[in-house]
Amino acid sequence: MISRSPLNNLCFNIGRQAILSNQIFYHSFKEKYIESSNNINLDFLPQLHQNGHLHDQFSLNQIISTCAKLGSLSVGIQTHCQIIKMGFDSNVFINTALVDMYGKCDVVIEAEQLFDEMPERNVVTWNALISGYLDTHYPENAILLFLEMLRESIRPTPSSVSAALVGCAQLEACELGAQLHGLIWKIGFALNVVVGTVLIDMYLKCFDLEISRRVFDQMTERNIITWTSMITGYGRNRCPFQAMILFKEMLKLGIKANCVTYTSLLSSFTCSDYLVHCEQVHCHVIQQCFHTNHYLVVSLLSAYSECSCSLEDFRKLCSDVVKWDEISWNAVISGFSNLGVGGEAFSCFSRMRRAGFTVDQYTFASILKAIGNISGLEEGMLTHCLALKTGYASEVAIQNGLVSMYTRCGRLENAEKIFSSMEERDLISWNSLLTGCAHHGYGRDVIVMFEEMRRCGIKPDLTTFLAVFSACRHAGLLDEGLKYFDLMKNDNSLPPPKLEHYACIVDIYGRAGHLHEAEDFINNMPIEPGPSVYKSLLNACQLHGNKGLAVISAKKLVELCPNDPATYVLLANMLASEGNWNDAEGQRKLMLDRGLSKKPGYSWL
Repeated sequence: MISRSPLNNLCFNIGRQAILSNQIFYHSFKEKYIESSNNINLDFLPQLHQNGHLHDQFSLNQIISTCAKLGSLSVGIQTHCQIIKMGFDSNVFINTALVDMYGKCDVVIEAEQLFDEMPERNVVTWNALISGYLDTHYPENAILLFLEMLRESIRPTPSSVSAALVGCAQLEACELGAQLHGLIWKIGFALNVVVGTVLIDMYLKCFDLEISRRVFDQMTERNIITWTSMITGYGRNRCPFQAMILFKEMLKLGIKANCVTYTSLLSSFTCSDYLVHCEQVHCHVIQQCFHTNHYLVVSLLSAYSECSCSLEDFRKLCSDVVKWDEISWNAVISGFSNLGVGGEAFSCFSRMRRAGFTVDQYTFASILKAIGNISGLEEGMLTHCLALKTGYASEVAIQNGLVSMYTRCGRLENAEKIFSSMEERDLISWNSLLTGCAHHGYGRDVIVMFEEMRRCGIKPDLTTFLAVFSACRHAGLLDEGLKYFDLMKNDNSLPPPKLEHYACIVDIYGRAGHLHEAEDFINNMPIEPGPSVYKSLLNACQLHGNKGLAVISAKKLVELCPNDPATYVLLANMLASEGNWNDAEGQRKLMLDRGLSKKPGYSWL
């Protein structure tokens, strides 16, 4: 702790006496002029001065602090003038409050000028200007000022290093943040809960989850903000399992989660595997009576739809929405879109517009996805016109959505026209067009576009390769498919291939008639073959008349999908075609014993 200097003691005692002598007056002053309204009237300032109530730094500091809190720059400037008239312009405490006020009112240049003219500064003064730079989005200046403070031999406080770490986080300057981390240990702030929490957040924003967790584990004291920061980090890095473990550990220690904790946790649930976790968190939200919180309800809507909840549950959750604004409508539209209910998504979109709410980039992205799901070309063209009218059609995210929508609706010429007109194309742009062309059987064109994409320096991801494999199997391009599979598999910067990639390669082998190669490929897979792999092999066996291998594939499918009636029917038909009538009857009986029945087919004709 920094010892208080004699001058500081003197100022402190003067301020203390002023508080005692003006206690009754200032209570009514605060109630009447400061706490009653955001609009401060300066008419009372001369009166206070004449009555001798503005001759202490405490009263002036309170007025300046209120101006800073309310962002009342004009009142702050007039108060500054009054301070100069009264001769307080050299007071370090009042000047520090003024620096803080100018920073919070977004006029950091005035704060900097006042700082430079101050005859005396303390560490709080330095902290005020550093925070002012951060508040006005000048993190480089904040860090430079912090370094200058160190050169001036001003001992930093926890607030100083915390502010410098925020600057590093805004700049994503991990190396500089690591150097500050060393300084924090050196000056003894490593165990400070505020510093530790900001340090965790800095490493998370610099994409170093491992070091963030190490800092978290080393902390001897943690508050709810510390726990929430770490849970948020896991959520941003798509690590829902770790986030859930940390959440449960926090509850065991008796620390109650807040709305930010729940929102961060829910944002990490993005697939059906975590629907149970989503429901568990929802229960905790209800127990703590947060279920009426507007932002939490929106987060729940997003999480449930991402986790592929039932349509009934999603509609029920929609009924809990109390405040219908742009955020609520966007969450509902996105939710119906994620659940594949494009018609309802478009209906909500129409209701949102009729209610007079403004559609934004997020709205357009969601509704275009929903329209693509239902191949609603007419609705898509109307939405395209609206995007042009509102000026969003030039946004890359919206252009990507339009490309995807038009390809899903079978209008490849429209999609290619938009793609060609794009000034900036990202990976999603290429993936949208490649996937659409592959879906419609333009295999050779996909290969040409893929090579052009690589020449443009766009690095393909697993989605890109899936589109290429799909194109190769539709066009019968065995050699090209195998070549690109090796390219993907040997790229260490990519995650390992997923089950759908292996299923595509099996299908490529099968369509080309290389059934035994397909079987060997399955037997040598580094991951457990799933139903999609054996379905690809079975389709190929049926196509080329290999009944023996078809029976083996069908039996594997029954083992993997014991509750799928189509698998039993398929296996029974295969056995019957081989003349194994008893075995075929046994499969049908097994299906009935398990309470399964084949859904009847129907036709629109």
